[in-house]
Amino acid sequence: MIARLLISATRKSSGKTTFALGLAAAWKDQGLRVRPFKKGPDFIDPAWLTRASGHTCHNLDFFMMGQTVVLENFRRYASGGDVAIIEGNLGYYDGQDLEGGDCGAALAELLRAPVVLVVDCKGAFRGIAPLVKGHLDFPGGEWIRGVVLNNVASARHEQRLRAALERYCPMVPILGVIPRTRAMEIDERHLGLQPVAEGEAPLERLRVIREMIAAHVDLDRLLALARSAPAMTDIPPVVAVRPGEPVAPTVRVGMALDEATHFYYPENLDALRNAGVELVPFSMLSAEDLPEGVEGLYLGGGFPEVFMETLAANRPLLARIRGLAEAGMPIFAECGGLMMLAERITWGERSVAMIGALPIEVSVEKKPVGYGYMRIEGGDRLSWPGPGVSVACHEFHHSRVTRIGEGVEMAFRVVRGFGVDGAGDGIVWRNILACYAHVHAQGAPGWATFLADFWRSKKTK
Repeated sequence: MIARLLISATRKSSGKTTFALGLAAAWKDQGLRVRPFKKGPDFIDPAWLTRASGHTCHNLDFFMMGQTVVLENFRRYASGGDVAIIEGNLGYYDGQDLEGGDCGAALAELLRAPVVLVVDCKGAFRGIAPLVKGHLDFPGGEWIRGVVLNNVASARHEQRLRAALERYCPMVPILGVIPRTRAMEIDERHLGLQPVAEGEAPLERLRVIREMIAAHVDLDRLLALARSAPAMTDIPPVVAVRPGEPVAPTVRVGMALDEATHFYYPENLDALRNAGVELVPFSMLSAEDLPEGVEGLYLGGGFPEVFMETLAANRPLLARIRGLAEAGMPIFAECGGLMMLAERITWGERSVAMIGALPIEVSVEKKPVGYGYMRIEGGDRLSWPGPGVSVACHEFHHSRVTRIGEGVEMAFRVVRGFGVDGAGDGIVWRNILACYAHVHAQGAPGWATFLADFWRSKKTK
C-alpha cells in the first residue's frame, strides 16, 4: 500500500507548487516519511520538494522516460514512505498529446492516485463552479477527490466561493482555503522559481509556506484521502530499466555543484556511479582549485548568468580549468556548463570573460531560445547514441551561442527543439563535449556508460 496524492491545478501558476511544498513540510513535521515526485522534466521544483520533505524528489516524465519507467520509478522510490506527493505540471489536462496521454489526468490514471485540484480564485466568485465542474466532467475527472482554493482575498470572498461550489459541485470537498498573501510567494526568474539552493532567503520562505499551509488546509483529511488510494498491487506489474549494481570507481570526476550549477537528475548521478564514475563535488564560485586527483569534469546546468561576475572573479579556478582542458582533460558540460566554458557571457549591458575553453561566445536574451521537450539524433562523431538513433530530452535556456570558432563540430542533429543553432547540438571541441540537451539516463540507454568511457579514455596521463 502506497498512500499518495497528485497535486494539480486548473492551469499553470495557480499555486500547486506552493501547496505541495507546504503540505510536504507540514506532514514531515508530523513525523511522516514523505516521498516527493514531480511530473515533467523540471529541476527547480524537485529541489524545493526535496528540501521540504527531507527526501530526494524524483521526476516522472512521460516524454523522456515512457509510461513503463514512470510507473516503475514511482513504485521504487515511493516504497518505504508513509505518503507520496506527486506535484503535477501545467494544468491537469495540459500536455503535448491532444488525446491527453501525457497530461496530469493520464498520470493519475496510471498511478491510480487521488487528485487535489488547486484553483486560483483571484477575481472569481460564482464562475469558479463551471470551472471545477468542467474538470470533474472531463475524462479523468473521476480522480479529482478534493479542491483547494488559493488566492482568496477575504472571508466574504471565501463565503461566496464555498456557496458556489456547494450549490453546483457538492460531490467534491473543499480541503483548504489559502489566503492571498505575498508572504508565501517564491520569487521567479526567466526559467521558473528561484532555486532553493540560493542562500537562506528561500529557506525562510519555505518555513512561512509550511506554517500557512498547516493553518489553512485540513491535513488530516488530506492524509485520509491519500490513504484511500487503491493498493499498488491492483496495478499490473511492469518490467522497466532498473538501476545497475554499483561498481568500483575507475575514474574520478569533478562535478560542479553550487548555487550557480546544480541541475542534475539523481538517477543520472546514480547511473554514472554505477558505471564506475566517482563524482567529487566542487564549487565554481568559491573553490580555489579542483578536487585532488580528478581526471575529468562534469559541469551541469544552472544559472551561471545570475552569478557571472562572481564566477568571473574566481580567475584562478577558471584559468586552472582552461589549462587542464588545453592539456587534454575530458570535460562534459550541459547548458549552464556550456555557458561557463565559453570565452564570454553577455547579458544586456553586462559582459564578462568565462573559462574560455570553448571558442564560442554566449549572450542571454529576454525570451527563451530553447524551451521545452527536445529530441536529438546521433551521428558518426560519437559512439553514443549511434548514427540515426534518437533520444528524447529537454532544453530550457535563454542563452544563445552568438559566435562559434572554426573547427567546432556538432555531435547531434536536432530533430525537435533548438540546441546550439537550431540544427545541431553537442559541441565537440578537442576533449570537450558540451550541449544544451538535458537527457535522463532512464530514457537514454548507454548514456552513462558512454560518459564513463569518455572520461576514462580521454583522461590525461
